[in-house]
Amino acid sequence: MSALPPYSSSLQIFWYYAFRVICGLIFFFLIFPILVIMPLSFNAEDFFTFTPKMLAFDPDGYSLKHYVDFFTNPDWQQALWNSVTIAPVATIFATGFGTVAAIGLSQSHVPFKSAIMAILISPMIVPLIISAAGMYFFYSRIGLQGTYWGVVMAHAALGTPFVIITVTATLVGFDRSLTRASASLGANPVTTFFKVQMPLIMPGVISGALFAFITSFDEVVVVLFLGSASQKTLPWQMFTGLREQISPTILAVATLMVVISIILLTVLELLRRRSERLRGLAPS
Repeated sequence: MSALPPYSSSLQIFWYYAFRVICGLIFFFLIFPILVIMPLSFNAEDFFTFTPKMLAFDPDGYSLKHYVDFFTNPDWQQALWNSVTIAPVATIFATGFGTVAAIGLSQSHVPFKSAIMAILISPMIVPLIISAAGMYFFYSRIGLQGTYWGVVMAHAALGTPFVIITVTATLVGFDRSLTRASASLGANPVTTFFKVQMPLIMPGVISGALFAFITSFDEVVVVLFLGSASQKTLPWQMFTGLREQISPTILAVATLMVVISIILLTVLELLRRRSERLRGLAPS
């Protein structure tokens, strides 16, 4: 079946294809830098440019040595371990805080909901350098600056708005009569939440958690302000490598992080479709 109806005017046909060309150009503009980084990570030489052998597709021009360096270098492995230990804990806190806040703000009797929502999602709006400076002065006064829990709580604060937004969007289509029916059958609020409400909003909760994880795993500005040498994460190690020693291992790490991001975004899309099916917005 044709994408355009047969009675479409010439102007409609023009904008139909022009819109797709514009979207394609924007997509190319956003994706091209990533497409350049990925093949460069297999460079057999310690360069950030394509060598003649790579351009000629000579097998000798490609190597996995930068990936081997990442998995064998103690500095990179320590940074990976720090990211792996910080991001999941920050995600747990952000998911808990964000889910509770979204459920509370979804209640009709809560006053000043718009103002409260604006404050809770402000970390997404305020420039990150300002948030990092504010967190530095606040955490240094309470003794959390330069500590593991200081970095975790800072990353949780950055990830909470994503959880609030995704869970709030899921609650828009939630049938409130289900919770009232559960209460009328004798279930307490905790049982109602875990048995009735949580299964239905779970796609939104998981989506928000994945966004919070990506935010924590990729964040570098806040950890530069609040972290110490023992909390040097992967982005911090990459930033340091670009400033102090130009190591092509950075390209290998960037490629791995892109692959992880693609996997997580794929999971997010599958969860979004499942959420639409549960709310009856898409065919099963």
